[in-house]
Amino acid sequence: MERRRFEKHRIGLLLFLVLLTSQGLVAQKETAHFEVGSRPVRMTFDGEHIWVTNTGSDTVTKLRTSDGVTIGEYPVGKAPAGVTFDGENVWVANRVDGTISKLRAADGISLGLFEVDSEPFGITYDGTHIWVTQRQSDTVTKLRATDGEMLGRFSVGKVPVGVVFDGENIWVANRDGHTVSKLRASDGRTLGTFEVGRTPVGITFDGENIWVGHVRSNTVMKLRPSDGKALGTYPVGDRPRSQIVFDGTYIWLTNSGDDTVTKLRASDGTVVDTFKVGKGPRAIVFDGSAVWVGNTDSNNVTRLKSN
Repeated sequence: MERRRFEKHRIGLLLFLVLLTSQGLVAQKETAHFEVGSRPVRMTFDGEHIWVTNTGSDTVTKLRTSDGVTIGEYPVGKAPAGVTFDGENVWVANRVDGTISKLRAADGISLGLFEVDSEPFGITYDGTHIWVTQRQSDTVTKLRATDGEMLGRFSVGKVPVGVVFDGENIWVANRDGHTVSKLRASDGRTLGTFEVGRTPVGITFDGENIWVGHVRSNTVMKLRPSDGKALGTYPVGDRPRSQIVFDGTYIWLTNSGDDTVTKLRASDGTVVDTFKVGKGPRAIVFDGSAVWVGNTDSNNVTRLKSN
């Protein structure tokens, strides 16, 4: 009798797990893991390779997307954080020494080191210029991509972190101000400051709307770019303190508190899947076919097939 009960319980548990998997609550995904430097925190894609900033080893790692092989690891400034690609070169914000490194993407050779001070963190490219958030001074700096010359410094909210370009304007996530700033890219003029959730960090543009992740409220918000109106707020995992990426259909972001990645449908914010990755994921990027996740506390990256 006891054996029969045990078997019945076991079968019920198996059916329950199958149900969870079918609903995306326990997601199965083809994954691969690749070692990088110490404490990877941000990533970018150059069309062929993934670039990872390693804040613990003061380097960036270049990985081949086809197989994850390390092509090179290159020294930059102290505690590199944000990274972006301008079509030819890779730009890195070095948080502790207040500099920006410019590397030739083809071979990782340093093409310049530019001082900006005030703890640079997030970085993006607008087609002509590099924009860098500076956490200590509550500003963003605009650099000319051709030679790194500083063209302006503009005030935003308190402790700016994430930054993205929407085709016309620069959007900045102000972590401790719980706001998002919108600046005109042509001259840095502030076009609006919009209240969002608690502790916004990650930010991206999906071609139509701005998405912002909130670390302390465990949500992501969708904003209309024309006026900053909130179109929806959606629950995700624990402590979404990373970059956010768009793959053409879905929004992806990492949750460093529970070591997961959340995939949401951009059209309505529905959570489609949640995937387990490495420890403390904080970086994420899309290469056209796969999503790459930087696991800060595991010193590696995870590759997930996007479909």
